Amino acid sequence: MSQEAFLVEGNCKLSGEITPQGAKNEALQILSAVLLTKDKVTINNVPDILDVQRMINLLKGLGVTTKRINKNKYSFQAQEINLKHLASKEYLAEAKKIRGSVMLMGPLLARFGKAYLPKPGGDKIGRRRLDTHFHGFIALGAKFKYKEKKDEFFLAATTLKGSYIHMDEISVTGTANIVMAAVLANGITTIYNAACEPYLQQLCTMLNKMGAKIEGIGSNRLKIRGVRK
Repeated sequence: MSQEAFLVEGNCKLSGEITPQGAKNEALQILSAVLLTKDKVTINNVPDILDVQRMINLLKGLGVTTKRINKNKYSFQAQEINLKHLASKEYLAEAKKIRGSVMLMGPLLARFGKAYLPKPGGDKIGRRRLDTHFHGFIALGAKFKYKEKKDEFFLAATTLKGSYIHMDEISVTGTANIVMAAVLANGITTIYNAACEPYLQQLCTMLNKMGAKIEGIGSNRLKIRGVRK
C-alpha cells in the first residue's frame, strides 16, 4: 500500500514574500458584527474559503448589501434586514452547513430583539457546547426556546440589560456572541472568565471603532458600556 508524504530538503536559502491569509474563525465573528450597524463596513484580508463564503451568503440572504472590492476585500451594509428570511428553507439549509452561523444570534438579538437558528453544522470537535452562548443571552434579559424535534433555537428580548456574567467555561465564540449582544444593551455588562484570544481582541477592537465602549480587551474580564448605535 503506497503512502503519500512530504519530503523537505534543507541547506538552501529561502526568499520571497507571502501575505498570510486572514483567519477563518476571526473572519466569521467580524462578518457577523456588520449586522450591528446600518453604516457601511469595509473588511480587508477576508479569507477566500468555503465557510467564509457561506457566511457571506447568509448575510446576503438577510438583505445585507455586499460588494466584493477585490479578492480579499469586501464592503457590507446592513441597512435593511429581512428577518422573515430567517424562517425560509433556503436560510435553514445554509445555516446548518456552517457552525459559525451561531455567531449571527448575538447581533440579531441586540439590534432587532429576536434571533432564530437551526442547530448549526460544521466540524465535530469535542463537546463544542452552545450553552455558554444561551446562558449569556438569558443573563442579558433574553427569553430562550428550543424545539427539540427540529433542533431549532429561538431568542427574543424587548430590551437587553447589562448584567454581570461569569462564564462557566472559556469559550471564544461564546464570549464573542455575548459581547456583540451586550454592546447595544442598556447599562453595563461585565464578563468574567472571558476568552482573550487574538480573534476576540480583533472583534472588540472593531466594535470599538464602530462606536462600542469595551474595556479590558486582552484580559479575562471585559467591561462593556452599552451604546445606542
